[in-house]
Amino acid sequence: MFTLYLTIFALAIFVGFEIITKVPPTLHTPLMSGANAISGITIVGAMIVAGQNPFGEGGAAIVGIIACLAVVFAMINVAGGFAVTHRMLEMFQKKG
Repeated sequence: MFTLYLTIFALAIFVGFEIITKVPPTLHTPLMSGANAISGITIVGAMIVAGQNPFGEGGAAIVGIIACLAVVFAMINVAGGFAVTHRMLEMFQKKG
């Protein structure tokens, strides 16, 4: 089971890296809103994995730790994405 989780984790790192590096800098800020939805899905999935007896037999403890780290990093991404989106939307408000 640990090998399966580790394989999924490694593939997620690879896919995430490939997606991020293919986005041109001019599109990065507008795409943050969409990334928030993806990070929300990451948070739900990581919480499900973290809740499945993270300190059980074998290598399950490391899976729980990695899942908890995934929740933390995805929450940082969501909070940062909302902050950037909020600042971007402020640029379009009328000053007065």
